[in-house]
Amino acid sequence: MLQPKKTKYKKNQKGRIRGNASKGLILSRGLYGIKAMESSWITSRQLEAARVAATRYMKREGRLWINIFPDKPITKKPQEVRMGKGKGPVEFWVSIVKPGRILFEIDGVEMIIAKEALRLASQKFPIKMKFIFSKEFVE
Repeated sequence: MLQPKKTKYKKNQKGRIRGNASKGLILSRGLYGIKAMESSWITSRQLEAARVAATRYMKREGRLWINIFPDKPITKKPQEVRMGKGKGPVEFWVSIVKPGRILFEIDGVEMIIAKEALRLASQKFPIKMKFIFSKEFVE
C-alpha cells in the first residue's frame, strides 16, 4: 500500500475539505481518466483496490497512472479507551480529494476497454466519479 517514506510530523490534524480542486483538473498523461465529482478522503487501500481492478481488466495492456498520493496520516484510539492520554497511533493514510480532481489516467488501450476498466476502478471509491477523455481524441 502507498504511504510516505518519511514525514515532517508524525500526526496531522483532521482539517476540513472545502472548495473545488485547484490542480489536477486536466488530463496530462493519458487519453482517458476518471474525475472526482465529490470531496472525500481516499485511503491507500481503496487506491490499491482500484488500481488492481483496472489493471486486471486491461489485462496489463496500456498504461495506468495514479494522480493522487495518500500523504495524510489518520490516527485512532483503541475502542473503550477513556478520554485524554494523548492522540492515538497512526492507523492508515489518506489522500484529500476535492471535486474536479483527476484520480486515474489510462493510455494505450481502446476507449471501450478504458471506460470499463475505469468504471470498475471507480466502484472502489466512496464518491461519484465521471469518465473523461482528451479533447484531441475524436473517435
